[in-house]
Amino acid sequence: MTHSPTRAGTLDRFVVVPASYVFFLRPVDGDDHVLLQLRQNTGFMDDHWAAAAAGHVEKGETAYDAARREAVEEVGVGDLELEFVTAMQRTQGGEPIDERIDFFFTCRTWSGEPRIMEPRKAAALEWFPLSGLPDPVVPHELKVLRGLRDGIASYSSFGFATDVS
Repeated sequence: MTHSPTRAGTLDRFVVVPASYVFFLRPVDGDDHVLLQLRQNTGFMDDHWAAAAAGHVEKGETAYDAARREAVEEVGVGDLELEFVTAMQRTQGGEPIDERIDFFFTCRTWSGEPRIMEPRKAAALEWFPLSGLPDPVVPHELKVLRGLRDGIASYSSFGFATDVS
């Protein structure tokens, strides 16, 4: 099958933007607690709680490598034992440029004490029980956090009329 060029010589396909997220978990009084950061000055979902470590997968990098890099850059921890949770296909309004694939991991073991490494981008870093999350949480991340508590499939979607859990 061949594809014919469209719009300025590009193929009639969209580019998928990959990102990795790490939810750090620890048990407290029989309930898992998750480490979240309060976003600020990022231009996306500022004043929302979000994964303590997350970011785009860079060229030539695996999603696992991106998760490890982001953990060092954003909360100063290393030696992560990552567990894959779900890959989420995500859109915002159906525009091709907004197509995303997000790789979500949990981590229960790491070295170092989590701390804010980018104070310009994070106003706070706090532990919350999965049964008592703060408000507001970035919506697609909230879906995964609820899935950590209630169950989530290895593939999920967000922003589509036919979302998959």
